[in-house]
Amino acid sequence: MLAENWGKTGWSSRSYNVGAVSSFLSTLVTFPIYKTIFRQQIHAFSIQEAIQQLRQEGMRRFYRGLFPPLLSKTLQGTLLFGTHDSLLLLLTSNPSEPCTLGERWTAGFLAGLVEALVLNPFERVQNVLQDGRKDARFPNTRSILQEFNSYGLKERLVVGYYRGLSPVLLRNSLGSALYFSFKDPLRDGLATRGLPSWLPALVSGSVNGTVTCLALYPLSVLIANMQSQVVGRDLLGLRQSVWSVWESHGRKLTLLYRGGSLLVLRSCLTWGLTTAIHDFLKENTGQKSQVE
Repeated sequence: MLAENWGKTGWSSRSYNVGAVSSFLSTLVTFPIYKTIFRQQIHAFSIQEAIQQLRQEGMRRFYRGLFPPLLSKTLQGTLLFGTHDSLLLLLTSNPSEPCTLGERWTAGFLAGLVEALVLNPFERVQNVLQDGRKDARFPNTRSILQEFNSYGLKERLVVGYYRGLSPVLLRNSLGSALYFSFKDPLRDGLATRGLPSWLPALVSGSVNGTVTCLALYPLSVLIANMQSQVVGRDLLGLRQSVWSVWESHGRKLTLLYRGGSLLVLRSCLTWGLTTAIHDFLKENTGQKSQVE
């Protein structure tokens, strides 16, 4: 029974291709929103101030830092959902019955850890590229990679590609656990209300993604600040970075959540679309997991 279900929960090439295209398009559409949020996280700007700074930099640099998230999002969909389904199958004592909340939470938590380990280097490079203060020294992705590769092995990992790993692991594991714990129950509850077949998954993904992102937003602010640092005196440790972020945001939670309004919009679009496409593909390619 386990082997049979394992085969049914695997990812087909069609699922990967459609997931990659949808992730590519959603990232392309929402990147301007994300970059505005990033500037608010770094400088504690208002929306107007962040937009004004981006306008001053011009269109040539507007999509600077786009390549890493495009690549990482293409990998993220398959990695996150595929790993979750595989782990859920291993954790489920009886695959023919609905999964428990604990099983969904554990599978989501572990899938988030895997995702963080694989994608942390992409986020690291992206955050350096999006910091306008680094434009002169690091004009492109290649210059950042050359900098990281010039370090010794330990520094290349700790200071370079995997800087900020601890908060990334915490954010991604908790975020994935929350998302997968409540995505399907909310979707199934909405499906009983006679809504169009595509709407429950869209709403479920939007609500879960938005609530999760808002709850973990302070961690994202910390990560953005830590990973935008490269070398020199601004390379702070975890505790120093936490204190620096808190101080730079005036020791106010409201300032720490600057960018939250745009985050709601971006999360609704990306997570709603991703969830709807994912569930549609599973239902229409005969791959809907029995462990759900």
